[in-house]
Amino acid sequence: MAFWRLGIFSGIIAGLIWAPVWHVIITVGLIISSGISIELQLGPALLTGILVGGLTVIKKVENKLITLIIGSSLTFFSLILFSIGKPFGSELLVYQGPIFIATSLFSVITFFSINNSVGTLNFGLVKKYFLEAFYARLVWGLGLVFLILIVVIPFYVMLMTSLKNQQSLLKNPLDLSIDLTSSPGKLFNSYIELFVEYDFLTLLLNSAFVSIVTVIITLLFSIPGAYAVAKLRFPARQWFSGSILMIYLIPAIILVIPLYSVFSQLGLRNSLLGLCIVYPATTIPVALYMLKGYFSGLPSELDDAGLMDGLTRWQIIIKISIPLAIPAIASVALYVFMIAWNEFLFAFMFLDDIKIFTLSRGIVSLNSTEVPRQHLMAASVVATVPVLFIFLWFEKFLVSGLTSGSVKG
Repeated sequence: MAFWRLGIFSGIIAGLIWAPVWHVIITVGLIISSGISIELQLGPALLTGILVGGLTVIKKVENKLITLIIGSSLTFFSLILFSIGKPFGSELLVYQGPIFIATSLFSVITFFSINNSVGTLNFGLVKKYFLEAFYARLVWGLGLVFLILIVVIPFYVMLMTSLKNQQSLLKNPLDLSIDLTSSPGKLFNSYIELFVEYDFLTLLLNSAFVSIVTVIITLLFSIPGAYAVAKLRFPARQWFSGSILMIYLIPAIILVIPLYSVFSQLGLRNSLLGLCIVYPATTIPVALYMLKGYFSGLPSELDDAGLMDGLTRWQIIIKISIPLAIPAIASVALYVFMIAWNEFLFAFMFLDDIKIFTLSRGIVSLNSTEVPRQHLMAASVVATVPVLFIFLWFEKFLVSGLTSGSVKG
């Protein structure tokens, strides 16, 4: 009998992976949140993972809450025992407040990860299907943790740096802890100076104006265009439909030089109006492609019924197609807004006057030795947060809009 097919072997593997992974993550979190130099000690974490992983497959408890409490407690005391009361270093004792919290957090997350990976596996021989499911859950969980970390860590560093002062950053750049006892004015000093001294509100308004105008123009052209490609019959329709995305695939760097020359001659180069012309030209193709799939999925009988009732094609689009396509239109609007909000190349090439800089162009202008790093990070936070909230607010429209139309109804 192959030992690797036993459930206890799978439990040990889960423990050997999850315990050190979470120990490293929490150790790094302690370092950057406290500024304390901590020596990584994986030995106690590995022993804890082996013990907890092996015991997880031996006895199952029906109540999930009780299982979590018992398993987390076992993990907690095992780590303390194997580390001789010093789970995160020789000088970091478990009875210290932050270390107790870190140990408790490690215990809960580690056991939760091991238990979810193991699933319904028991101590004995495991069928091939359940063994494959175990490794799939393990890989999926590791991938999810990795994805969350690469998203959260840069934003955390950016946010914490924006709340520091120049003296503390020069003293210890790796110390990303903040003094919560400081007054709000001192804590958010970088943001206050950003808007008072660097007129960052103007950059926000410029980006908002350009992004909203881009969304409006894009939808005005892409909605009837997508409807025409999806519903009407005309010469070269298939060729036009297939070439829509090809236009979007042309790199912007190829277009920026000729557009720079043309817009300079037309007097549109150093103006927001120029961006309001260029941005829709780059977003309309992808908007057409996204909406075409949705409109193709709408029943043609609705259009026929509208024509029989005396409606024109424009009336059908406005009264029938658009109300049914609200999720897709909302997702396209959000996608176009994010493109225009974050666009840098055309803004960098076309804009010279600081009073009409967009956010991306303005943040680059702050990246100099004269501007403190915390101000640059504060500007990045200000540029990120609005799009983040808008994305979370319209997430349901984005998901439904992108998946709708993928299968013809």
